[in-house]
Amino acid sequence: MRILVIEDSVDIAEAIEAKLSRAGHHVTWSQDGISGEELAIHGEFDVVVLDINLPGRSGFEVMAHMRRRNSPTPVLVITARNQLDDKISLLDLGADDYIVKPFDLSELEARLRAVTRRHQGLANSLIRIGLLEVDMSTRAARVGGDPLELGRREFEVLETLAIHAGNTVSKERLYIKLFGHDDAGTPNAVELLVSRVRKKLEAVNVEIVTHRGAGYMLRGKLDAVS
Repeated sequence: MRILVIEDSVDIAEAIEAKLSRAGHHVTWSQDGISGEELAIHGEFDVVVLDINLPGRSGFEVMAHMRRRNSPTPVLVITARNQLDDKISLLDLGADDYIVKPFDLSELEARLRAVTRRHQGLANSLIRIGLLEVDMSTRAARVGGDPLELGRREFEVLETLAIHAGNTVSKERLYIKLFGHDDAGTPNAVELLVSRVRKKLEAVNVEIVTHRGAGYMLRGKLDAVS
């Protein structure tokens, strides 16, 4: 997952970033509400972790502005134990879940996975397309039960296309998903990664179709039009 953390506490943010990065997620950290809101609205993130008390702009304002701008990105709010009214207000504003300080980092990661699955309309973390299985929880792919060997970014390409199977995913969206706003990915990096994944799927009954000028689609070969 590509996760935006809007949190002004260095200790908390660094702990979250370390935990989620070790689990294979991409983490972007913003220390104030103004820059965090800009990233939340205009960035391509799977989920936002949002603290309430922020410099520049409060979590309430960030949450309200995101939904006012029709940002669909799911949001998990970090709250203090004595902020019950704040939790209710933020849920009413459009937050998807909350976690209370102090919290267990493993619980935070589990809640983020659950929020993201709900947002994507998935009942569980396993996606099946033909003989291909993509498990977002274990970050692994299998074909007919056998492991499909993929690098980290190759898996992220397959995961993103599998989530949107049957629909075209733009090259720009894949680029941001893979490399973020600050990573120095090359212009041809997405094409190279898609090509690698496509080659590994050659013997499977699914395929990655290139739509020129639009992006890429993962579909079952039986769905192909003759």
